[in-house]
Amino acid sequence: MSDYRIKGETGEWEVVIGLEVHAQITSNAKLFSGAATAFGAEPNSQVSLVDAAMPGMLPVPNRECIRQAVRTGMAIEAQINKYSRFDRKNYFYADLPQGYQISQLYHPIVGKGSLTIEADEKAGLPEAKVIGVERIHVEQDAGKLMHDQHPTMSYVDLNRSGVALMEIVSDPDMRSPAEAGAYVRKLRSILRYVGSCDGNMEEGSMRADVNVSVRKPGDEFGTRTETKNVNSVRFVMAVIEGEAKRQVELIESGGKVVQETRLYDPDRNETRSMRSKEDAHDYRYFPDPDLLPLILDDEFLIECRDSLPELPDAKRARYLAAGISPYNADVLTAEVEAALWFDTLLEAGVKPVAAANWVTSELFGALNRLGKDISDSPVSPAQAAELLALVADGTISGTIAKTVFEKMLESGDGAAAIVERDGLKQTSDTGAIEAEIAKILAANADKVEQYKGGKEALFGFFVGQTMKAMQGKANPQVVNELLKKALG
Repeated sequence: MSDYRIKGETGEWEVVIGLEVHAQITSNAKLFSGAATAFGAEPNSQVSLVDAAMPGMLPVPNRECIRQAVRTGMAIEAQINKYSRFDRKNYFYADLPQGYQISQLYHPIVGKGSLTIEADEKAGLPEAKVIGVERIHVEQDAGKLMHDQHPTMSYVDLNRSGVALMEIVSDPDMRSPAEAGAYVRKLRSILRYVGSCDGNMEEGSMRADVNVSVRKPGDEFGTRTETKNVNSVRFVMAVIEGEAKRQVELIESGGKVVQETRLYDPDRNETRSMRSKEDAHDYRYFPDPDLLPLILDDEFLIECRDSLPELPDAKRARYLAAGISPYNADVLTAEVEAALWFDTLLEAGVKPVAAANWVTSELFGALNRLGKDISDSPVSPAQAAELLALVADGTISGTIAKTVFEKMLESGDGAAAIVERDGLKQTSDTGAIEAEIAKILAANADKVEQYKGGKEALFGFFVGQTMKAMQGKANPQVVNELLKKALG
């Protein structure tokens, strides 16, 4: 799909990319305890005895976290494993009070699935592509080290310790930064539609480990590096570009790429080595003796599937079938809030194409200007439907509708009330329009002659002059018909 290549001294190199996305599961409590998960709480104010690894404290799985992981797997058409098991991943770090992380290595809850990234010529994606997902497993997050609180000491905040994560592991199917960026955006969109993660990368509730290797086209996979905890789509793309170039330069200068974990520095736009990359045996994985295997029954799986909303791909297909352009369909389905707002507008009876054109241009333009999200829109779908209905039935013109919309944004009043109050109704009074046309043609006799002599572009001039004379309130269709008649 992608023709992205790194040009080196020895020719072109292909980039091979895989992503491990860590998504915080939407839940009021942690994976194995009842402690809260709210973002921004005071350090160590959301820590239970289980999270702090006090002796004798036993973990109890949170059913909602399991449910959300299953629903996410179903949303990407993945295999749902009725049997799954938790393992202990053993390593020592100051923010890991247990001395191990509870994860799933050998028997994850979700198996193979996939998602499709759409074609986008401007973004360097000439055609759609299916990206494989190897697995989704559930695990607990670690705490957080704080190095900026004291000149000689680091502090530990365990608020995140035990928070439920889904680790969504892609296949190494991506071949360019653009493909990886599109994958993260699409995955984030699906998670937000499902409601299993809020996708807020700035707050750390979704972050990616970026695996990059390079090879000559057709060769075996090269040695990969893993850049940890990248927290924006832009940074994911920057890591891939920078790391691929670094590896090519290293190989061509006679060096070897080392399998290692790296860290991205956004200020310098570069990665640097953290530690050599451990293999599974280095963590001494073994089944967690405090947790029984998860056995999912058919009733639970049916409930999970029935709870899924209409997902982005299905919604996009519905919009395209209604005549909406591919571009508008992509824009409207990218964020779940926009799609829900738009569907409410359609339910009010507005024609799909007219609604899509208005939302993606007028509404989104106004929200961007005001610095607001669609969830904070000053104009509701019901108010927008009223405005568009006035255009559809000829009460106001498209030009007048722009004026009315601005007044709606300022006052919060309804469109019909504004039109009535400010006398903005469109007129189709042929007598009044004909009278103005006669004056305009008489005042511009030279242009009338030029028009009749073949300069047909002047027709637009006559339309503009008529609309100006009618203060923009004349029905444009009627103006066009009467002008054609008057000009012969």
